[in-house]
Amino acid sequence: MAGYEPHKEDVIRRLRRIEGQVRGVQRMVAEDVYCIDVLTQVSAVSAALQSCAVTLLDGHLGSCVTEAIAEGGDAAKAKVDEATKAIARLIRA
Repeated sequence: MAGYEPHKEDVIRRLRRIEGQVRGVQRMVAEDVYCIDVLTQVSAVSAALQSCAVTLLDGHLGSCVTEAIAEGGDAAKAKVDEATKAIARLIRA
C-alpha cells in the first residue's frame, strides 16, 4: 500500500486543482497577460506542488519508512536513504 493511500482522494483533488492552475497560466501566456501577473500565478502553482509533495512525503515517512524501520536491517537503511534523497530533491526544487 502506498503511504499516501489514506489521503489519496485529497491528493488527486489537489493535483487536479494544480492542473487547472497550470492551464490558467498557459491561457495567460496565450493572451499576453502582464509578465508579473503570470509569474505570480507560476509562484502559486509552485507552492501548491510543494504542498502536495509534503503531503506525499509525510505519508511515505509515516507509513513506508516507519514500517521498514520497525522491520530493521538493510531495508530500513535503504528506506531512510531513499527518503533522504527525496527530501534533498524537494529542497533543491
